[in-house]
Amino acid sequence: MLNRVWLFFFLTAAIAIIVQLFNGHVEVLGESVKAIFSSAKLAAEISIGLIGVLALWMGLMQVGEKAGVVTVFAKLFEPLLSKLMPEVPRGHKAYGSITMNLTANMLGLDNAATPLGLKAMQDLQSLNPNKDVATNAQILFLVLNTSSVTLVPVTVFLYRAQQGAVNPADVFLPILLTTVASTLVGLSVVAIVQRISLINSVVLAYGATLFSILIAGVFYLLTLSAEAIGTLSTVLGNGILLALIMSFILIAGYRKVAIYDEFVEGAKSGFSQAIMLIPYLLAMLLAIGLLRSSGALDFALQGIAGLVSLLGFDSRFVDAMPTALMKPFSGSGARAMMLETMEHHGVDSFAGRLSAIFQGSTETTFYVLAVYFGSVGIRNSRHALGCGLAADVGGIMAAIAVCYWFYG
Repeated sequence: MLNRVWLFFFLTAAIAIIVQLFNGHVEVLGESVKAIFSSAKLAAEISIGLIGVLALWMGLMQVGEKAGVVTVFAKLFEPLLSKLMPEVPRGHKAYGSITMNLTANMLGLDNAATPLGLKAMQDLQSLNPNKDVATNAQILFLVLNTSSVTLVPVTVFLYRAQQGAVNPADVFLPILLTTVASTLVGLSVVAIVQRISLINSVVLAYGATLFSILIAGVFYLLTLSAEAIGTLSTVLGNGILLALIMSFILIAGYRKVAIYDEFVEGAKSGFSQAIMLIPYLLAMLLAIGLLRSSGALDFALQGIAGLVSLLGFDSRFVDAMPTALMKPFSGSGARAMMLETMEHHGVDSFAGRLSAIFQGSTETTFYVLAVYFGSVGIRNSRHALGCGLAADVGGIMAAIAVCYWFYG
């Protein structure tokens, strides 16, 4: 699958470059060459930057497992996850790391979510009979990560505040609705492909409980100002993170675990994983860099605008589509597109708000795919990319619908 995707990216970039040359834009050649070498540099920078944080969390997770704290987390969601991932045996350590990763994602703890996700993928890989091919459980886990619910997208609020928004947090509920829709689409598509039944008492009970907690949290957060939401999110996130780390160390010490030795042993695997990521990241970033520099994404946007005009639909959403099209490929690129849209159309304009919703509710699918599967050496992703992109499309459509509903 990834072989075909990679070839498609290069063919698309080649066609876009030829079209640009026919239009007299010879500078595309220099920009494309620059993108190739920039991708190599960026892949190394990302991987090297992950060494420290991966070593930290791999070491802490090993201590937490020995202390039994991770097992407590596993038991919280093991009944639900065992229904969604029937190939993972009950009591397996993967349930703990998966639960911790999804929790970190929901709380917006990016510095913990990625290494915890890589640890979960590593745990799932230990059950994989064919190490080059993604299992059903790994695919589901990856899709949940590419579409995971983020309760408080504080960074989006900050960008809106910097751009002078009257109420920076007024996109909070639209973002939440959109990211929930994206997650439901991703989960549903995977369930259909893998023939997982979502209509059973365990799944419905967990769904109802999580939905109730989510609604209660939303109603509370809606009573707060943007500054108060940001403060609460920071305090809550940092507090949970620190409490988690302390519990690992202190409980392990109480149980006579050799905490220093276990931490060092776990940290070693984090170092090797970070280095292993470089070729996988380079391959994906190279293809994405060429796609951007060739102008292929600009041509796609022009095609969407032309189609919408031809059909006679309201085309206001098209102005925010650069953010939506860029997000599956590059988080930083999508952020730049969002800021450019806010600057050009106004931060509180329809396009400005919609670009913020796109940024806060969709994920960098290709990056996540390269990092998570690359960390365990998976080459055949099977239906992971299709399901991840389905979640992205569902999120984009939901964002447009929600934006018209709230601001139309």
